[in-house]
Amino acid sequence: MKKHLVRIVGGDYRRTSIPVIEAAGLRPTPDRVRETLYNWLQHLWAHDFSQKRVLDLFAGTGALGFEAASRGVAHVQMVESNPAAVAALRSLRSRLKADHVRIHSGDARMVLDRTSADPFDLVLLDPPFGQQWLDTLWARLPPILAPDGLVYVESETALVPPEPFELLRQGKAGQVHFHLLRFAAAQKKVNNPETS
Repeated sequence: MKKHLVRIVGGDYRRTSIPVIEAAGLRPTPDRVRETLYNWLQHLWAHDFSQKRVLDLFAGTGALGFEAASRGVAHVQMVESNPAAVAALRSLRSRLKADHVRIHSGDARMVLDRTSADPFDLVLLDPPFGQQWLDTLWARLPPILAPDGLVYVESETALVPPEPFELLRQGKAGQVHFHLLRFAAAQKKVNNPETS
């Protein structure tokens, strides 16, 4: 049986193959979707990734996070709970000599609750479907995001993000909806006008 692979589509590690392990709920982001996302980011970040910090919260194969590392971001933090996936991520990081990639084995919510590092410019969210992960994550994201930080989300249905997130771009590939959101840190809640 042929082993399933995905490939990094751009940057320093372009064409590097990433093995896809057998794991429940593992659903690597397709090449063309990753290419679309990073085209969006190139436009929004004026082709300069060099100072950006990225959190890949459900890393899986690492395709999204290693794509960011390949394009020259300053730091990538990956989080994954499956031990076999974590081992595969660490093996790939070693093969690429990607010292700016950190890999954490653990639960996404716990990592968010305990993160005290510098804020992230981009959070990548591709959680297992059918488990209502996003409902538990929205309120945990603002403390770890830089002002005007971005959030990429894959989901089973099209999203209407809660405040203070605004939808910038969206698309659909097969059964997967993908979205790029901005954290509008300066956005103030609209006060109800007095009616006296």
